[in-house]
Amino acid sequence: MSERFPDRVSRAEDPRTAVDPRLDTPEREGLTGTAPASLYKPVQDAEQITIAPDWHPMDQQPAWRRDFPIDWPQDQYVERRDFVKFMVLTSLALTVGQFWIGIQNRWRRRRGLPDIRRIASLDQIAGSGVLTFTYPGPDDDCVLVRTRDNALVAYSQKCTHLSCAVRPRLEQDAIHCPCHEGYFDLRSGRPTAGPPRRPLDVIRLEVRGNDIYAVGVEERTT
Repeated sequence: MSERFPDRVSRAEDPRTAVDPRLDTPEREGLTGTAPASLYKPVQDAEQITIAPDWHPMDQQPAWRRDFPIDWPQDQYVERRDFVKFMVLTSLALTVGQFWIGIQNRWRRRRGLPDIRRIASLDQIAGSGVLTFTYPGPDDDCVLVRTRDNALVAYSQKCTHLSCAVRPRLEQDAIHCPCHEGYFDLRSGRPTAGPPRRPLDVIRLEVRGNDIYAVGVEERTT
């Protein structure tokens, strides 16, 4: 007879005996899914365990640290999640931006306007720098300048006198044509000395994030 249930016949004595429905009975021990919830010690998620920066137990930490614990595993998990989210959003923004530029260029070509084109990043022309590029066609040489007051200007590199290649002189805040000693103002592109009478053609710029785009050409006569 069962010691805990003397009024019943144990399953060992009679296998046909019905199993007691209660979870704490000997007949149900070891059966899958029948262990009581209080049988095992709760296990914390590794990403939820509080770890102090010095790796000592929390009972050895000062009071202020116990009040404001730092969850390193959880913090690193959040950082990874935020990094992936940032990369996804950045990739999406770049993709949308490229599609938008393509749509704009198609519309501009229909209207006879030059395409929008990325010419450099801000890092490429850090400080007082100079960068040459071609726009709108492969034979149209231009020059991009960051002035000493941190402004960005871009001009056609062809002198308006006889189309010689002009060169910026940052120390003089000028653009110089070495062929006939012509000079242009660096900030406006207007002639200041020599035979040129017409200002340099201006390349209109737009800064989008960290990138510099050429968005058009302004041909000037005065």
